[in-house]
Amino acid sequence: MTRAWNFSAGPAALPLEVLQQAGEELSDWHGIGAGIMEVSHRGKAFSGVIAEAEADLRELLSIPENYKVLFLQGGQTLQFAQVPMNLLAGRSADYLLTGAWSQKAYKEAARIGRARLVASTEENGKFLRLPDFGSLPFDKNAAYFHLCTNETIHGVEVHEDDETRLFDAISAAAPGLPLVADMSSHILSRPLDVRRYGLISAGAQKNIGPSGLTIVIVREDLLGRAAAGTPALLDYRNQADNDSMLNTPPAFAIYVAGLVFKWLKARGGLAAMAAINREKARRLYAAIDGSGGFYKNPVDVACRSNMNIPFTLPGVELEARFVKESEAAGFIGLKGHKSVGGIRASLYNAVLPEAVEALLRFMDEFRAAHG
Repeated sequence: MTRAWNFSAGPAALPLEVLQQAGEELSDWHGIGAGIMEVSHRGKAFSGVIAEAEADLRELLSIPENYKVLFLQGGQTLQFAQVPMNLLAGRSADYLLTGAWSQKAYKEAARIGRARLVASTEENGKFLRLPDFGSLPFDKNAAYFHLCTNETIHGVEVHEDDETRLFDAISAAAPGLPLVADMSSHILSRPLDVRRYGLISAGAQKNIGPSGLTIVIVREDLLGRAAAGTPALLDYRNQADNDSMLNTPPAFAIYVAGLVFKWLKARGGLAAMAAINREKARRLYAAIDGSGGFYKNPVDVACRSNMNIPFTLPGVELEARFVKESEAAGFIGLKGHKSVGGIRASLYNAVLPEAVEALLRFMDEFRAAHG
């Protein structure tokens, strides 16, 4: 079997070892005579799977005991509504817009209750930078402050130093204001100080596992605030009290996520992955910047994403040819998002350095032929 060089933005590449193990266990998990998705979610087999997945995730992210880990459904898009349903509590919430996904979150929150636009970095329809966090007009009475820490479409990331500046700015201007983050496209790509956040949510289909699973990490004091009329299934407190099994959970996706967590641990954890991911991104950005303008990435260098790297070529016709020829050469997932066009390479954990090296060779050859 020949595997493609997979740079898809999500659903995205999964570790080959994980896929192979899941394949081997698909019809008979640990000798029970059935696959893990074929047995009761309340039985001993699956109870062990979800408990072990949570334990490994807690270890990877050093999640404190006063945070609940929820394995939910509906994707990150549902969280755009579920967060305000659970946390607004009759107040307003602050939203920072740095790309398409934070923009969607803000619009959805405004449908649920009161959402205040703190700042937007959109210029001429593009998002290319982060704001000066110290100058943001935080509302100390807000229910929470929301941001997307890695914008998958536009390629803008809140890096560790940016995170510190934001946390310090909030601590100075609005002490105690809960920080709520959509981390779908870079969670588990590097270490994270969970204690800085009131709530973290992430769709699984980037660095965690198959689509269909959403992980929410929420501080316990933020539970029990759901608005009257919130459906029982969407109340974080109900989900926490029922160990994420208020209804049948996405069993297979949780099982695969658990395998991914073990894969990460076996490779040295998130500090080791961060070093690999930084080098992958450095190599690709160096090729783009060193192409003499043939390839271009417009994002402010200080906040370029290590996970999602969009770039353009001289004209849409050449970009279409790049996609066509890359697919013929064994690459998939390089076509940019429909809303912005261009090319995009997503360098999630399962995208190994050799895949990036293969892409760099293709880019050099394509530039030599068409530049």
